[in-house]
Amino acid sequence: MEFDLKNIDQLQAFAKEIIDNFPSDRIFLFYGSMGAGKTTIINALCKYLQVKDNTSSPTFSIVNEYKSPIGPIYHFDFYRLKSEEEALDLGYEDYFYSNNYCFIEWPENIPNLLPLEAKEIHIRVISPEHRKIFVK
Repeated sequence: MEFDLKNIDQLQAFAKEIIDNFPSDRIFLFYGSMGAGKTTIINALCKYLQVKDNTSSPTFSIVNEYKSPIGPIYHFDFYRLKSEEEALDLGYEDYFYSNNYCFIEWPENIPNLLPLEAKEIHIRVISPEHRKIFVK
């Protein structure tokens, strides 16, 4: 599946499409360069899922938990991890296998711990406002 986001105004429609097209999927892996828009897209997904909390990248805390009407939503940022052991120490399995939404930035830092059924979202920067997004 491919999306062409030409400006930020299209984010909410994109978020709706992702959630509606993958109703039983709960784990989404976000791949893209620094500044590609991973956190911005996750914020749009959380908004669509009716999260009332302020959402932000958990760069230093590694995981943020947001409240929603459908239960907790977990937002991970594994950018600062130096090894997969750090994710093990965090108890990642409790989150990943909770059947709650998990949005994961920098999943390439924990390749051996990722569930096989996770959806991959690859973001390619075309211009400052334009993104191509590929979902696998």
